[in-house]
This record gives sequence, structure tokens and C-alpha cells, in this order.
Amino acid sequence: MRASTGRWVRGDDFFNREKELQSLETRVRDGNHVLLTGQRRMGKTSVTQELGRRLQAQGWEFLFADVEGATCAEDVIAAIAEAAHPVRPISARLREAAERWFRRVEELSASDFRVRFRAALNPGTWRRHGERLIRYCAEHDKRVLLVVDELPILLKRMLRDDDGDVRRVDEFLSWLRAVTQGLDGSPVLIISGSIGLQPLVNRLGIPDRINHLDPYRLGPWDRKISVECFERLAANYGLRVEKGVAAAVYDALGIGIPHHVQSFFVHLRDHSIMQGADRVTVADVETVYRTELLGPSGQSDLAHYDARLKDGLDDDSYRVAMEILAEAATRDVFTANARRCLERMYADVVDDVSSRVAEALEVLVHDGYLQSAADGYRFPFRLLKDWWSARFRDHHVRLEKRRSARPLGFS
Repeated sequence: MRASTGRWVRGDDFFNREKELQSLETRVRDGNHVLLTGQRRMGKTSVTQELGRRLQAQGWEFLFADVEGATCAEDVIAAIAEAAHPVRPISARLREAAERWFRRVEELSASDFRVRFRAALNPGTWRRHGERLIRYCAEHDKRVLLVVDELPILLKRMLRDDDGDVRRVDEFLSWLRAVTQGLDGSPVLIISGSIGLQPLVNRLGIPDRINHLDPYRLGPWDRKISVECFERLAANYGLRVEKGVAAAVYDALGIGIPHHVQSFFVHLRDHSIMQGADRVTVADVETVYRTELLGPSGQSDLAHYDARLKDGLDDDSYRVAMEILAEAATRDVFTANARRCLERMYADVVDDVSSRVAEALEVLVHDGYLQSAADGYRFPFRLLKDWWSARFRDHHVRLEKRRSARPLGFS
């Protein structure tokens, strides 16, 4: 088993998740379309890739379309066509249906195939070509699992490009719902992404557009599994560790997010090499946590959380979310009283501020930044809390003390 800190994993590098895979496979075999959710770095892409690999070994076709860079519905259809390119019975039928775009298709790479197919699409034709593509998948002699990854990012980009106009998002989701309902068990669709689709459609007032998707949430590892993963990595790399190191790693993180467990291992391994130490100690865990994970080398991992939050919210809701996170990080909790103060503070500068705060909290909880507690909302992920606290602790004034002040960013 190799450490993985930035790539999805399959096969021998895939650790744990057997129960989750069994549950997802049952849903897929039963023909249920799935909305795969879970906070960042939880391994959603790796789970879908491993599920696809296993189903392929059992006679299925597996198509994986990453649409993070897409800007419109046409791009999504082209990405699915690219994923289907290696399946010759499907790509050949696409060629026959649009012969003038696909002469000598056998000579085209998958990326060139996508470019040719994308050229045939425009706002007036993507539905027809997309429906044909899905139908060819359905008529294929093997069952097809189709994963569309990062779809929520595309939808947010469409909203931003259209100045918040929901019509194109509504049109695409309505089309996707119509084209996949009524399929007789193939293709089976899994939608996943690093920002939440459910909070988005709730905010837009179109939650019924995804009611054909069976929600499945991928949760964190518990302490036992996190410790087992760390110890297996240590054994594979021949790294000597003091008793209690793996448990200390879990306690430092506060939650068993697969990516961060493995990232912590890599930082500890590198630390021992640079220090010339013959083993990793429990004391090394806190040192590496402070100097590496919270230091310059760990910034790219954590900045990803801020970037995805910007992707998931509009400007006003993002500003509100930052206030909530700063309060929860520096005061340990975002209380009901802090919420009332925040709403009063923003009442004159943000339309419908109560709804903005509710939306921000829904996204923050759904995407794993915060969790509800008896006294308010708290960070479950210690590393993320400490990172946010380091950003704001020197200049954040608790909300109760500035209830009459204007919010930051307004004059």
C-alpha cells in the first residue's frame, strides 16, 4: 500500500471502505442513481474508481467523466462522450449518427474524439445528442456505470456566468432527470462533487430536480481504521514508530479524513529522514502538526477548503460564511447569540440576511467545515479549525462585542 496525498487510488492502494463499497454496489446493481456526498478529501473519487474497477471485472462498462473544467451543458455531454470513446460499440454508433464529424474516428484519441464531438454541440443540439449518447449506453450489451464527477462546480459556474439566473441550471438538471428516469437498469448514474449539490438546489428552489438520486454520504474513518491505515503505511515503508504515534495522529486531526491521515504520515516520514532519526516519536506528531501541516508545506491542502467554499457560495453568502468560521475558530463555537449579532450586523448591507446565514450554515455543515453541537456549531476537524484560527485570531473581534459595528468589507 502506497501513501496517496493527491491522487485517487484503486486496487492494492485502496484501503478500507468495504462496507461503503458493498452498499454502493447494491444500489448500482439495483439500478438506483446515486448522489454521492461527503466532505472534502474523504475519498469520493477513489470510491467510485474502485467500484468501477470491480464492476468492470464482473462484466460491466465503467465511464468516468470529470466535469470540473466544464462551463456549460455541452461540455458535460462531450466529457461523457470522451469517457465512452474506448467502448467501441458506443463510440462507433456516435460516429455513424454524425458521420461528417467523425471520419476516420479509429485514428482519433479520446481527447480528439471529445473535441470533434464538442464541435457538434450548441445550445440547440446538446439535448438531442446527449439523449442519443445515453440511449446508446442503455442499448449496449453490457451494463454501464456512469460517474459524473464535480457536477456541482459546473452548475455554480453556470450560475455565475448567468448572473444568478437559474434557468440554464434548471434546464440541465431537468433534462438529466428526464433522460435517466425510465432507464431499465443501465446506465446507472453516480453524481459526486466536492461542493454540495443538495444545498445548491435547495437555495435555487428546485430540489425536486434531483429527487431521482439516492443520497449516500461517505463519512470519515473512525479511530481504529485511521490507526490501522497509518500502521500499514509505516510497515510498508519500513518506518519505525513509537507506540501511540498512530493514535496521536488521529487525535491531532480530530477526525479520520483519509487524505489527511496519509498526508500526516508522509510529513512524519519526511521529518524523520531530514532529522536523521531512527524512529518517529509521539512528540514528533505535535512538532510536525505545528511546523508542517499548519506551516508553509501544508498550505495547499488547507487553501483547497477556502477555494471550494468560494465555489459553493455567492459573494454575500461567502462573506457571511467567513464571519461564521472566524467566530467558530477563534471562540471554539458559533453560538445562537453570535448568529443573532451577525444577522443584525449585516441587516443593512445584505438582502435577506437570515436566509444568507441559514444557507451558509447549511453548506458549512453539509461540506464538513462545522457540525451542530448542543451550544452551537463547532469544527470537527482540528487541523482546519487551527488553520482558520491562525488566519483570524489576531484581528477577529467576537460578534457579541461588535454588534453595532458595520461588517468587514463595507464602508
